[in-house]
Amino acid sequence: QVQLVESGGGLVQTGGSLRLSCAASGRTPSVYATGWFRQAPGKERETLAAIDWSGERIYYADSVKGRFTVSRDNAKNTVSLRMNSLIPEDTAVYYCAASLSSGLVYDIRAFDYWGQGTQVTVSS
Repeated sequence: QVQLVESGGGLVQTGGSLRLSCAASGRTPSVYATGWFRQAPGKERETLAAIDWSGERIYYADSVKGRFTVSRDNAKNTVSLRMNSLIPEDTAVYYCAASLSSGLVYDIRAFDYWGQGTQVTVSS
């Protein structure tokens, strides 16, 4: 079993920044793609960013392009999401997930393991 644990969420003012981290442990696959997602109250979970195993192929949703940056450190089994220029609409629970695919995937259905989520609240 693979465990994913997110950290770094919290309360920030509009225009502020946060850095989320996702640590994988347990029986981690030899290669895996990773994604970041969020779910606001009353809304569906949406894909924000995804990164393949090599770190060379990256996807961003239009809503976060230019503001969020995803990166990974395979030696440490961690993936990060740097979030800048945060706005109240970014308020949600943020999740990381891992896919057994090594390539770039961003469809929610392609992800096999999920973290428990971390709350991000952006005040106006």
